[in-house]
Amino acid sequence: MNLELEIETLIRARYPILYLVTSEEARVRQLLAGIARRRQKKVWEWSCTTGLVPAGTSLAARKPKESATLDPLAALDQVGALVEPALFVFQDLHPYLTRNQPSIIRKLKEIARELKNSTKTIVLISPVLEIPVELEKEITVLNFPLPDLAELSALLDGILAEVAETGRVRINLDGPGRQRLLQAAQGLTLGEAENVFARIMVQDGSLSGDDVHEVFAEKQQIIRKSGLLEYVATAENFAHVGGLAVLKEWLQKRSVAFSAEARDFGLPAPKGILMLGVQGCGKSLSAKAVANLWQLPLLRFDMGRMFGSFVGSSEENVRRAIAVAESVAPVILWIDEIDKAFAGSQSSGATDGGTTARVFGTLVTWLSEKTAPVFVVATANDISQLPPELLRKGRFDEIFFVDLPSEAERAEIFRIHLARSGRADEAFDAPALAAASVDFSGAEIAEAINSALYDAFYAREELTTAHVLAAVRQTTPLARTMSEQITRLRTWATGRARNASIPRELPG
Repeated sequence: MNLELEIETLIRARYPILYLVTSEEARVRQLLAGIARRRQKKVWEWSCTTGLVPAGTSLAARKPKESATLDPLAALDQVGALVEPALFVFQDLHPYLTRNQPSIIRKLKEIARELKNSTKTIVLISPVLEIPVELEKEITVLNFPLPDLAELSALLDGILAEVAETGRVRINLDGPGRQRLLQAAQGLTLGEAENVFARIMVQDGSLSGDDVHEVFAEKQQIIRKSGLLEYVATAENFAHVGGLAVLKEWLQKRSVAFSAEARDFGLPAPKGILMLGVQGCGKSLSAKAVANLWQLPLLRFDMGRMFGSFVGSSEENVRRAIAVAESVAPVILWIDEIDKAFAGSQSSGATDGGTTARVFGTLVTWLSEKTAPVFVVATANDISQLPPELLRKGRFDEIFFVDLPSEAERAEIFRIHLARSGRADEAFDAPALAAASVDFSGAEIAEAINSALYDAFYAREELTTAHVLAAVRQTTPLARTMSEQITRLRTWATGRARNASIPRELPG
C-alpha cells in the first residue's frame, strides 16, 4: 500500500490524529489536497504565525479575526466548533506537545475522542517526532518518505521544459546521464533537488550527467548539519590501488547495482563488505576508491563522535547517524577500524555500564535489517577484537582478507607511487624494487619512495632506482616485527574470509 492510499484509508476509518514526520510541508499539503478533493472535505491549515486559515490563504488575505487562533488552544477549540467534513493540518505543533503545555495536551486528548465519531481529522506535520505519553494511544505516526525516482524525474522534466523556452541553458542529458543525475539526487527533498539543479544551470549554463558532484555537494550540507558523520571528498580511484584484483572485480560487478535496470532485473542493493587485514595494505584507500567507482558520496562513521557523556546519548547518536545516512542514500558509509570501536563490547557491562555493548547492538541490528541503499565498508586490523556477532552471515555481503602484497603486486605499487611523484615508471627497475621489498605493505612502499625523494633532493640528484633501493634496505617492515600476529591473522582468514588478491579455485 502506498502512503497516499494508507493516509486516505486512515482518514476514512476515522483515525482522529495522524502525525506525519517530514520537513516537506508542501508535498504533504499537495497530497492532502488530493485526498480532500476525492473525499469532498475542506482543508484548514494552522501555524503559529498564521493561525487557523483555509488552505491556500495568503498572508495578505488573512482577516484580523483569524489572529485569535494563533494560540493552538484556541485553534483546537475552533476545530471542535466546526461541523463540516474537514482535514485540519497543524504545522510544527511539536514544541507545544511538552510537559509545560498540559492544557494543549489535554485538549488534543479530549478532541481525539470527539473526532472518532465525526468526519474531521487532525494531521500534524513536523520534522521531528515529539509525542507526550498521554497522547500515544490517540496518535498514528507515519514517516513521510523522501521523493522517489519518479517524483524527481517529474521535477526534472518540469525544470527542463521551463528552461527550454528560454534557450539559455545547454541540456546534455542522454539516458544514462539522466539516470546518474536522478540517482545522485535521491535522498534530497524536492526543494533541495530543485535548488541544486537550478544552481548547476546558473553556474555552468548547462546540465548533464557529469554534474553529479554538484548534487553530492548539496548532500554534503545535510551531513554537516548533522554533526555526526563526516563527508569525505576524495579523488582516489582504483588506478591508485595496487593489487587486490579479486576485490576490484567484485566491486566492479556491483557498480551498476543501484540503477533502475538492476531493480527491474530483481537485484537487491549490495549491503556491504568487511575488509580484514594487515595495516597499510590498502583497506582505507579501497574504501575511498569505491566512492569514485560507483559515483556515490562517501561518509565516514566516526565511532568516537557517537559516545556521549550522558546515559543513552551514545545509542541515540548512532540512531541519528544512521538516519542521516539513510536520508541521503544511495551512499557509502565507511566505518574505519571497527575493531577498535567495539574491542570492549563483550566486557562492556563491567567497564562502561554496557554503553559499548548497546551501541554495538544498535549497529549490528541495523546491518542485518537495513533496506535503504547504504553500502557499508568496514575495515579492521585485529580480528581477535571483533565480536563474533559482527561476522555472522547477513551483516555483510562478503568478508575480504587483505594480505601483504605479492611480488607482482609490489611492483605494481612501486609503479603507481613513482608515477604519482611525477616520475616515468619505465625509468625504474620495478621488478628489482619488488624483489628487495619482501614483506613490505603498500604504505611502507610509499614511505620508502618519499624517503628516497628526500635523499635525492638533498644530494641535488634526480631520483633513481638506487635511491629507492637504499631507502628500502634501511626500512624494517612492520610484518617482520609482528610476524606472529600476521601468521595468526592469515590462519584465521583461511576458510573464513575471501582473499582480496587471490581468486578462489573452482571445484573439479
